[in-house]
Amino acid sequence: METALTQAAQSNSEIEFWFEFASTYSYLSVMRIEDAAARHGVTVIWKPFLLGPIFKSLGWDSSPFLQQKAKGEYMWQDMARQCRKYGLPWTRPTTFPRRALLPLRVALIGADTPWAGEYCRRVMSLNFAADRDIDSPEAVGDVLMQLGLPAAQLIDAAQAEPTKLRLREQTSTALDRGVFGAPTFFVRGEMFWGNDRLDDALTLAAQSNRQ
Repeated sequence: METALTQAAQSNSEIEFWFEFASTYSYLSVMRIEDAAARHGVTVIWKPFLLGPIFKSLGWDSSPFLQQKAKGEYMWQDMARQCRKYGLPWTRPTTFPRRALLPLRVALIGADTPWAGEYCRRVMSLNFAADRDIDSPEAVGDVLMQLGLPAAQLIDAAQAEPTKLRLREQTSTALDRGVFGAPTFFVRGEMFWGNDRLDDALTLAAQSNRQ
């Protein structure tokens, strides 16, 4: 759980980015948030979490895009449009939603490191551009080695119980703060939901730099 000290230390020029590697719209935000935030002079606080428990709290057994056929078909059409808009590669995944426990745990370990953004982009690209599994030690290890990171050490740490507990606690924090989907952003205590609200969230964060 987040402590009061952690929350107090957060500056007004930061954006909390709550995301999930299985989430289609999180893909759009992961791929562009770091560059967009840099243009605004805003720091990204990476907050990986699990969507499954969030959906269960809402009475859903799986993604609402699977629960509601029409909504799901719309989402696939919209994702193709949005990827064209942002110039992002796109392949509709043959498995959706993909299990992402291991890469999320590694993302949690690296959330405060300089490699967090590039790691997350590469994992997302595996899922939504290359249509590949992302939840195996081999897949995650390949990404980490490409970044010149100690893959075996990080994977061992990700599979250890303390990291598993941290991800569960981070997901509980998301629930406590009212997160109901991904991506979600928090700026100065205000919540923004959805990739189409990223720019609004960054604008608010940037305004604090001028106050």
